[in-house]
Amino acid sequence: MLEFEEKKAIVTGATRGIGRAITEALLAQGATVVGLYGGNHAAAEVMQAECAQYGDRLRLQQLDVSEYQAVASFFAQLEAQWETLDILVNNAGIRRDAVLPMMKEEDWRRVIDVNLTGGYIMAKFAVPLMLRQKYGRILFVTSPMGHLGFAGQANYAASKAGQIGLMKSLSREVAKRKITVNCVSPGFIATDFIDDLPEAQVKEYRKMVPANRFGTPAEVADAALFLLSDRAAYVNGAVLEITGGL
Repeated sequence: MLEFEEKKAIVTGATRGIGRAITEALLAQGATVVGLYGGNHAAAEVMQAECAQYGDRLRLQQLDVSEYQAVASFFAQLEAQWETLDILVNNAGIRRDAVLPMMKEEDWRRVIDVNLTGGYIMAKFAVPLMLRQKYGRILFVTSPMGHLGFAGQANYAASKAGQIGLMKSLSREVAKRKITVNCVSPGFIATDFIDDLPEAQVKEYRKMVPANRFGTPAEVADAALFLLSDRAAYVNGAVLEITGGL
C-alpha cells in the first residue's frame, strides 16, 4: 500500500515549482489531489497532460485563494464530494519586489493577501473537514526571508513571517484532534522564483549558500511528504528549513 493511498489533499499553487513537485509526490504515493492555481492556464494544461497517468486522482482548478467568497464556494462544492479532507498544503505565493519607499500600496496588499490571508482562508475552511474525522495535516510553505529579510522584499518577508505565526497558533488550536500544522521553509530553490532575477543577483544568492548550490523542488517535496505523513504524527508547530545551510 502506498503511503498516501486513499488520502485526499488540496495543494495551492500546484502547477509550478515547489507546488507541482509536492502535488506529483503525493500522487505518486497514492493520494487524490485537487491542485489550485492562480491564473496560469498554460502551466495547468501542461501539468494535466504530463500527469495523465494519474487519471481522475488529479483535478486542477483555478482559484484566487485571497478571495474569501470564492474559497467558500470551492469548499462547499468540495464538501459535497469528499465530506472530509486529510491534507492541505498552503503553497500559493507571489513576489512583487521594491524598496519600501518605492513600493506601491497595491503591491504590498497583494503579496500579503495571497501569501498570508490566502493561507488563513484556506485553513479556515479546511479545518472543519479535518475535525470531522479527527485527523489532518496542514503545511505552510514559508521562507527564511521571514526572519532574514532582504532589501526590496519587505512585503514578501512580512507575509512569510506571518505564515509562521499563523501556523504556530493554529497548531495549538487543533492538536488535540490529531491535526498537525507545520511549515517547510525552503531557501533558494531552482524555480521560476529564481529564474526571473538578474543573473548577477542569482550569483550573489548562490554564494550565500554553504552548500554552494540551489535546492530542487523534489528535495522540498521529500521534506513536505514526511511532515504530511503519519510518521510525523508528533511533529507539530515546527518549521523545517531546507536551505543548504543558509
